[in-house]
Amino acid sequence: MKPINNHINYIEFITHDLEATKTFYNQAFGWEFTDYGDNYVAFESSGVAGGFEKVDKPIVNGVLVVLYHDNLDDAKSKILDLGGRLSVDTFSFPGGRRFQFLDPSGNELAVWCHDQ
Repeated sequence: MKPINNHINYIEFITHDLEATKTFYNQAFGWEFTDYGDNYVAFESSGVAGGFEKVDKPIVNGVLVVLYHDNLDDAKSKILDLGGRLSVDTFSFPGGRRFQFLDPSGNELAVWCHDQ
């Protein structure tokens, strides 16, 4: 299914232990996983695409909602014009690019697009 602009497209969690997390969600809910290096795993069979990133920092809010937009620069500009603040500037990953931002209330979200 093709991603749709401005829709929630991906949910990203953080974890301290990828293997324990994969075992838990596989056995509890039947989720399936694809590893991307030592610090990231994507999941499917959950109703929405997502992933887990291994981190060492304390987990305060372990969920990152990821929106899709086919013009990352336009989305970023609009967010900044409306009072959003960048928390992670644009970076590339296999298949695309994304940035993370804080909304005016301090909630962190991300926006991504396919490689173009």
